Amino acid sequence: MPPVLADLTDALLSAARKAGAEAADALAVDGRAVSIDVRGGALEQAERSEGLEIGLRVLIGGRQACVSASDISARTIADMAERAVAMAREAPADPHAGLADPAQLARDWDVAAQELADPGAEPLAAALETDAREAEAAAMAVQGVSQVQSASASWSKRLLHMAGTNGFSGGYARTSRSISAVAIAGEGAAMERDWASEARIFGADLPSAASIGLQAGERAVARLGAVQPKTGAFPVLLDERVAASLIGHLLSAINGTAIARGASWLRDGLNTDVLPKGLSLIEDPFRRRISGSRPFDAEGLPPARRAIVDDGVLTGWVLDLATARKLGLQSTGNASRGTSTPPSPAAGNVALTQGTKSREELIRDMGTGLLVTSFIGATINPTTGDYSRGAAGYWVENGQISHVVNECTVAGNLREMLRRILPANDARGHLSHVVPSLLIEGLTIAGS
Repeated sequence: MPPVLADLTDALLSAARKAGAEAADALAVDGRAVSIDVRGGALEQAERSEGLEIGLRVLIGGRQACVSASDISARTIADMAERAVAMAREAPADPHAGLADPAQLARDWDVAAQELADPGAEPLAAALETDAREAEAAAMAVQGVSQVQSASASWSKRLLHMAGTNGFSGGYARTSRSISAVAIAGEGAAMERDWASEARIFGADLPSAASIGLQAGERAVARLGAVQPKTGAFPVLLDERVAASLIGHLLSAINGTAIARGASWLRDGLNTDVLPKGLSLIEDPFRRRISGSRPFDAEGLPPARRAIVDDGVLTGWVLDLATARKLGLQSTGNASRGTSTPPSPAAGNVALTQGTKSREELIRDMGTGLLVTSFIGATINPTTGDYSRGAAGYWVENGQISHVVNECTVAGNLREMLRRILPANDARGHLSHVVPSLLIEGLTIAGS
C-alpha cells in the first residue's frame, strides 16, 4: 500500500485521541476511474475521476459518530476529529457499538493469493473507446436491431487502508474492468430493449467486446413481438441472469440488522429448513479474482468460509460486531462500511449448490409455464416475505419455448418459494453470487 494512506489513518487516529476520543478507527481510500460511452459510432462521453477520501469514526462511552472529508490537510484532519468527538458526545448511547478486541483481529492475511487487483498498467482511454465501439458495432450488426442505446467500457482502481486504536492496520487494492451494451430492436411502440454486460478484476479475463455487443443485440431482437401471458398458477423458471436476486432476498432476510430489529420474515428461521434438502449456500471470501473476496472485513476481523445454509438448513446470520453483540453471538466477519458511515453487515461471495440438469432440461420438464429473463420493479414485504415483481421472458408450452411475453407479474411468498427451488447447472463461476437458473413450482402469474 502507498505509505500515504497508512500515514493518513495514523494521523486521523492521533487527532481523535487528542480531541478526546476513547477509541476510533479510520479509513483512507484512493480511487481512480475512467469511463467511455459511445453512441452512433461517435464518442458520446469520456469521464475520468480521481480522488482521495478519508473517514473517521470515534467512540465515547458507548456513543459514536462518523465524519469524512476529501481534504487531507493537517488542519482538516484536526477539525474532523474535534467535530466527530463533539457529535459523539451528543449521540444516543449504543451499548453494542465498539471496536473489536485485539484478540479478534485478522493477522497474516495473504492479499496476493486472492488477486484482487490487476497488476497491469491502467488501460488507455483509447483502448476503452475501442472496446465500446466494438460492442456497439457488434450489436448493430444483428439483424433487427434499430439502435444501440449505449455502449460503454470502464476501468477503476481503489486502494484502501484501515486502522484502529485497537491495533489493527491493513489495506489492499481492488481493480475492475467492464464492458456493456444496451440494444433496441424494432420501431415505435413495438420497440424492445435488452442488454449484456461483463466485468472482471483482471482485464485479460474479460470476454471480447464484440461477443458482449452481439449478445445484447440478439437478446433485444428475441424480445420482439412480446405479449402478455395468461393469468394463473404455473411453474416459473428464473433464468440465471435474474436467479441471483432470489438468493439476494434470502441474504437480506438473514442480515444481522434485520434480525436484530425483528424485521425479517426469517427472524425465527435459524436451524430450520429454508432451502430444499441437498442444497447449500456457501460463503467463500477467499475466491481468486472475485469482486466479493476480501482479506479482512471493515472492522479488521478475519473472514471465513462457511455454509450459511447446509443441506437446506439455515445455520447462521450475516453479522458485524454490533449486531452480533445485540444478539449475543459472534461476528461472522461480514462488516462493510464507507468513509462516512459506521460498519454494517453485508454478505460477500456466495455459491448455491448446482443441480444436475441444464436449463433446457428444466424447460422440458416444466411443461407449461413462464421463463423469466428480466424483472421490473419489486414489491417485497421484508417482515412477511410476500413477493411480487413485474417480469418479462418467454412462455413455455409442452416443454418448449412458445413465444415472448412481457407486462406480467410473478407473485408468491419467499419462504415457500425458496423451499421449492430446483436448480439447473448453468451458474457462471466468475460472479460473486454463483446462482444457476431456478425452477419454482406453483407461482401466481398475473397477465392477460
